[in-house]
Amino acid sequence: MDGFNARHPWSHNDHFHGWILRHLPARRTAALDVGCGRGALVARLSEHFDRVTGVDPDAEMVAATRQRLTSRAQVEVRRQSLLETTGHYDLVTMVASLHHQPLEPALRHAADLVVPGGRLLVVGLAQLGSPADIAFDSASLLLNPLVGLVKHPRAERGPAPVPDVPVRDPEETYAEVRTAAEKVLPGVEVRHRLFFRYTLKWDR
Repeated sequence: MDGFNARHPWSHNDHFHGWILRHLPARRTAALDVGCGRGALVARLSEHFDRVTGVDPDAEMVAATRQRLTSRAQVEVRRQSLLETTGHYDLVTMVASLHHQPLEPALRHAADLVVPGGRLLVVGLAQLGSPADIAFDSASLLLNPLVGLVKHPRAERGPAPVPDVPVRDPEETYAEVRTAAEKVLPGVEVRHRLFFRYTLKWDR
């Protein structure tokens, strides 16, 4: 199965960009993408917002995003962490970056950046911690090659590609993420998803 997946790779993170774009807030003046990586989501958000800021603590990621988006005047990219970021945004997004930071402080700080009427959207990773978690991951393992075949029908040859963004294993389980989010963000919506992810949506 690993060999098949390597020959038909697809990005689980990019897969959830559609979910983010379907849940944009009504006001779209300024957006912030935390842990922007190589800028794929920043590029898509720049089509919907007057200003988009991407932040990432990794110098290579910042350079890659700047190079990718040099022609978009409404985009700013900064080398910094979430906890170093200030400002006011209609939308704050985090895709596979929340688990790189201390959970509750990161959620509190992200919430502080969201203006009234704005929205926080998170696509995150969590450890296995319950039978439900195992069931979701088992279903994802079965469906993953089918999605890969649809998204990437032509098989890759040669060695499997190495990750092109910094990776880190999550420490918290899905239940721990939900508990922390409900504590910090009253009214938050947290949902377990296929393909090894959860989503979090919160409106200020």
